[in-house]
Amino acid sequence: MALWDLLGKRENKSLKELFGGVRDKAQVGVSIGIQESPEALVKAVHDYVNQGYARVKIKIKPTRDVEDAKAVRKHFPDLRLQVDANSAYSLDDINTLKPLDDLNLLLIEQPLFEDDIWDHHKFQAQFNTPVCLDESVVSPRHARYAIEMQACKIINIKAGRLGGLSQAIETHDICQKNQIPVWCGGMLETGIGRASNLALATLPNFILPADVSASNRYYKKDITHESFVLNADSTINVPTGAGLGVTIDKNALQSYTISKIEC
Repeated sequence: MALWDLLGKRENKSLKELFGGVRDKAQVGVSIGIQESPEALVKAVHDYVNQGYARVKIKIKPTRDVEDAKAVRKHFPDLRLQVDANSAYSLDDINTLKPLDDLNLLLIEQPLFEDDIWDHHKFQAQFNTPVCLDESVVSPRHARYAIEMQACKIINIKAGRLGGLSQAIETHDICQKNQIPVWCGGMLETGIGRASNLALATLPNFILPADVSASNRYYKKDITHESFVLNADSTINVPTGAGLGVTIDKNALQSYTISKIEC
């Protein structure tokens, strides 16, 4: 990321321009963890929808899956909704999860273990809802494996998981060539990583909303001078400055620093 930032500054181009991005705003959504009850989950979704998020992802796990998703869908029949299992299931759970097929979900994310690409093929064959792989895809090569095995219909791209921005772009290109839509996942980034993710999400095959929430969802004060704000259409503007397009708030960085190494 730092090298891409330096390259952009040297050429006076934004990351979006260096990547070949095609949009100035990225569609975004919000991810909600397991709540105390389905009722609490519905309330959390309601709060985020009121803030302007048009796509919501809810986490699921055994005993907190179908009923939670049904509760959200009942209250929000037109919401762009998806679920994320974080590898919580096995093939033995297919019948339990089949009712998800009736809820008009965007996708079911990473239902099985990260090394179960072939089992995801078996899982996908039983569902009309697209399976999305996340943890299983740790390189462009793994994306190709998944596509050739028909293990999924969508792939989540996280530059940090794939090993960097170049690998993320290569994975995007492989998926685009094979008509597999992608979206940009988030990993609780500061404004630095958020700027990078937004630039990545401008590539043409990122056609589903990214997990890149507004800065104030995670940080009262970020370490960049620039804050990312949710637009009324559930998008966030992509930085246009050279490189990452953000500048470091050194005072904020200093206030959060817990140790230093000086040479």
